[in-house]
Amino acid sequence: MNENPVAAPQHEVQQTPQHMSDRAFLGHPRGLGYLAFSEGWERFSYYGMTALLALYSAQYLFTPGHIEKIWGFTPFRHLLEMFFGPLTPLTMGGAIAALYSALVYLTPLLGGFVADRYIGRTRAVIFGAVTMAIGHFCMAFDQTYLIALACILLGSGFFKGNLAAQVGDLYAADDLRRADAFQIYTLAIQVAVIVSPIVCGFLGQKVAWHAGFGAAGVGMLIGLGIYLAGHRWLPAEPKPEPGHIAEPRPKLQPGEGKRIALLVLLIPVLACAYVGNQQIFAAYELWGDAHYRLEFFGHAIPASFLISLDAIVSTTLLIAVVAFWRWWSTFRPEPDEITKITFGIFMAALAPLCLALGAMHEAATGEKIGLGWALGFHILNDIGFVHIYPVGIALYSRVAPKAVNATMMASYLLALFLAGMIVTKLATLLDKLPGAAFWGLHAAIIAGAGVVMLIVRSAAGRLLAPVVE
Repeated sequence: MNENPVAAPQHEVQQTPQHMSDRAFLGHPRGLGYLAFSEGWERFSYYGMTALLALYSAQYLFTPGHIEKIWGFTPFRHLLEMFFGPLTPLTMGGAIAALYSALVYLTPLLGGFVADRYIGRTRAVIFGAVTMAIGHFCMAFDQTYLIALACILLGSGFFKGNLAAQVGDLYAADDLRRADAFQIYTLAIQVAVIVSPIVCGFLGQKVAWHAGFGAAGVGMLIGLGIYLAGHRWLPAEPKPEPGHIAEPRPKLQPGEGKRIALLVLLIPVLACAYVGNQQIFAAYELWGDAHYRLEFFGHAIPASFLISLDAIVSTTLLIAVVAFWRWWSTFRPEPDEITKITFGIFMAALAPLCLALGAMHEAATGEKIGLGWALGFHILNDIGFVHIYPVGIALYSRVAPKAVNATMMASYLLALFLAGMIVTKLATLLDKLPGAAFWGLHAAIIAGAGVVMLIVRSAAGRLLAPVVE
């Protein structure tokens, strides 16, 4: 948010083709490096906090002597129980973590709207980073728990979407480096997701809860510092004009209404497909803390490390799946998106089924289950997820008509929001159902989504199939 008039000519120079052909950072513009590292530290703070949230809430904050101190918690709890029924400290911790993970997919809609219409992306990113940092440090006090969650949700909505948009602004429309840039950007996110639960989780569970949240806050400040340091390498923004539409919207063509309706109807189906994956950040940690033998080569590990395990597995499998389909396409046609998504849903259904079997084994032997069951769950879940989420984005991007393409892409995130709401309700059953029934219910919901997707593929697949000229 630099208002120094001397800086303006520098930004104008950066808008030239010479600036867009900059290759100082791994063959990309310098701005990409600053944006990637800024996003990496922001994700470090976000996932570090997320890895601790359910455990901290259920095992510390919601216990007598602490829960009474939280400002505004009594009416907030009444509101939760109005929708989800009576809650114990355990189920309330899981439910709030799940609800938090759901709402994080709504706030980017607000952040994008405000940035596009009123304050611009740079100011939105700075506002988001400062607000998130305040939220992380507010987690150090019992009283400001709800304020902290609100700040992090709001800040993430302003930061994440607008920072990603600035990555695209670094490149000309015909610059083929754009796709590679987003891969580098995503890699920074994946590294942060692996590292942050280890650092923040260890500090939170082995040193002090507030030390873990403090580390997340420091990470956010580092990300903000990197962003401000690299601001001069980012392209200047045109001043947003309230109510201004840059280009006239194209009109819907005949038959496109059916495609829109089908994409909308798929949102709740995809939401059900995501419940196993979204539960990882809620009740799964609490269940794992109670039922896994959390040991690695004889050393005890915190339950928050399970988030890092998932990140390692998902990163590895994402690379493996991309390589597999490239190899497959060399000698036979690659399946379309709807087929891949259907396959992914049924694979995802096997993941909670694995935990259900592990719970049955524990009940039969009376001993906690080993981390091999956790590894099996994460492998099956992530094979499914990499065939659903990124493939779903590709499907919506291709099928949605140009007249409403941006709206439909934003609507796709509603599937993750709805999944979070379903997971919130399921988390309230953690201490009411035995492990086999709890995870079996997740598997049944996901498998049901798979059956619906099979029906959609058979009955209306032609509306979603790619057009071959």
